[in-house]
Amino acid sequence: MNTALTVEADAAQLCCEPGGQTALTAAEAQESARILKALSDPNRLRLLSIVKAGEGGEACVCDLTEPLDLGQPTVSHHLKILVDAGLLEREKRGTWAYYSLVPGALEAAAARILGL
Repeated sequence: MNTALTVEADAAQLCCEPGGQTALTAAEAQESARILKALSDPNRLRLLSIVKAGEGGEACVCDLTEPLDLGQPTVSHHLKILVDAGLLEREKRGTWAYYSLVPGALEAAAARILGL
């Protein structure tokens, strides 16, 4: 048998073998995209930072509009995206909503991003 053909056949076989890492499933890709979209906005990053720096690691929605110089509906929209992405949790106290980081959520998001 021709040695050149054997080398080509071996190379073709190697390139078609699966690697050691597994690819993302469709559900994992959806979840990663949702988190990345939530983190892709500078205002949402600032909201996460403000909440994390708040007393007790939480912040009232009433304290979040002024630092961002945004209206309440816009801030509420950004907060909803962060809650839906699993990064913040919301607790209603009387007429106000308080937001705090979901424990381990930022670390899990970083691990997911670095694992891509």
